[in-house]
Amino acid sequence: MNVLKILFWFSLITILYSYVGYGIITTFLVMVKRAFRKKRHLSQPTPFEPAVSLVVSAFNEEDFIERKMQNTLKLDYPKSNLEIIFITDGSTDQTPSIVRQQDGVILLHQQERRGKMAAMSRAMQFVTSDYVIFSDANTLLNESCVREMVKHYRDPKVGGVAGEKKIITTADAQAAGVGEGLYWKYESFLKKMDSALYSVVGAAGELFSIRTKLFENAGENLIIEDFVLSLKICMRGYVIRYEPRAYAIETSSASMKEEEKRKIRISAGAFQAMVILKNLFNIFKYPLLSFLFISHRILRWTLCPLGLVILLISNALILFQEKSFFYGVFFVFQILSYFVGLIGWVLANRNIRIKALYLPYYFIFMNASVFFGFFRFIRKKQTVVWEKAARERMM
Repeated sequence: MNVLKILFWFSLITILYSYVGYGIITTFLVMVKRAFRKKRHLSQPTPFEPAVSLVVSAFNEEDFIERKMQNTLKLDYPKSNLEIIFITDGSTDQTPSIVRQQDGVILLHQQERRGKMAAMSRAMQFVTSDYVIFSDANTLLNESCVREMVKHYRDPKVGGVAGEKKIITTADAQAAGVGEGLYWKYESFLKKMDSALYSVVGAAGELFSIRTKLFENAGENLIIEDFVLSLKICMRGYVIRYEPRAYAIETSSASMKEEEKRKIRISAGAFQAMVILKNLFNIFKYPLLSFLFISHRILRWTLCPLGLVILLISNALILFQEKSFFYGVFFVFQILSYFVGLIGWVLANRNIRIKALYLPYYFIFMNASVFFGFFRFIRKKQTVVWEKAARERMM
């Protein structure tokens, strides 16, 4: 087998493993684990209602902040045990004023905007409970989310709990909405398997919780602070549980242009996170955690986007060297896939909605964003005070 074929098959296997095989393998391992281990029940005869602090980060959310506060105040949890903190640092609109008028909510505000990690760290100085839940201001939480999350803390090994992120898409949703919605459905499945096997590898900032004593300011220049914070907790010997019955509802990006800003920022943050969490590549020190981290995250951030390019080029060069039915058919398949993605891009820009074409377009777009994110990372152009992506209005 020559070098071109080695590159072709390595790229193909890596891509298939990352997007399909990993989910199959973890599902199988979870089934084996459950077959040989008795199911543990977290429920107890007496209610578990410890004091909890809910920290909501908000920046220029005047159009939505009132709804977020009302949603928060309606959470099904004893009011005496739920401390609600809204931090609005840097907001230049009416967000702080609106929060200030609401009883039962603690407002933290300063004019300087230093990023979300800095805001979280400042808010933690005012937290008085043993458990804290973080949530974004542009999301709505289900009423039972606090109860569903804190029940996991009966287990002393649990350092944090990741809630589910649900993307609302409408019948006339654009490519950004359809693609992001499908992505998070699959991502939620993988998180469920990761948690059942060992631990979630990275929580989403829309809704996640930790033990207060485990909070660590890993650097105010962090781009994906929730991801790094949760994995640093895992590196200290704790696990992050996934709780799908605690969820945050969020609308999709308003357009692919807005989704592009979000994806490139996250991609830049991913490379930053790899540097900060470099010890997680030591599979001898963190056997299972490293396996999950590399398989679920690193391959998607590195080898898969590069593999798509190598797969196409090596496939074409192989056909120049020899006639092969398989390589010929696969090359046609690749060309058609990119062509369908191109059509999806054209239709999305013209606001023509054919959802079947949005998936290949979003997949290509998602992987292309990794390259842009990498260049932004090495040029140090991504800051923690980015312009947030506009999202669809929530009904």
